[in-house]
Formats: sequence, C-alpha cells, structure tokens
Amino acid sequence: MTVSKLCVLLNAKVLSLPNGEREIDGVYIGDLLSWVMGRAKSDNVWITIMSNLNVVAVASLSDVACVVMAEGVEPESDIIETAKNKGVNIISAPMSAYEIAALLGREL
Repeated sequence: MTVSKLCVLLNAKVLSLPNGEREIDGVYIGDLLSWVMGRAKSDNVWITIMSNLNVVAVASLSDVACVVMAEGVEPESDIIETAKNKGVNIISAPMSAYEIAALLGREL
C-alpha cells in the first residue's frame, strides 16, 4: 500500500506529502521518541499523538514511510513546512491509534 492510498483509507488530512507513492511495510505505534528511533523500521507507518518538531527529526532518522497523527492531532504550520522540506510524509487521522492500527492490521 502507498502513503496516498493510506490517506484515503484513513480519511486523513494531508499535512505533508512529498512522497505519496512511498510503499508502506509495517506499523509502529509510540510516543517515546527514543523508543521510536530504536524500534521503528524503514518504510513503517509511525502512529503517534506527538506533534512537536522532534517528530520530524525522528521520522527522518528512522526513515519511516509516513507519520500518522492520531485523534486529529495537527502540528503548527512551521513544523509542517519543516516536514515538507525534509521529505517527511505526515497525515492526521480522526481515529485513535488503536483504531488506525487495527485497520492497518487488516489491510497490510
């Protein structure tokens, strides 16, 4: 599944989508940034409620396919601009982290 298809599946709001055709391979859920850096794999979808600038840095370092901000969380506009400049896909979904993961568990 691509990030663009994920956006449709989750009825998500696109915040930063420089590479919508990137393929997704797995899911990681977490809000403790050091854990995400050590455990999320390249091409994973990272589900979080965090919305600070460090999310962009960790997403870039971990090479995740996309950050999904659960529960409709949205970062400030300067963080979105940074994500676009660094090539980090970020979307915001209205569902809980559990609901997103359960849906992805059936689709991936």
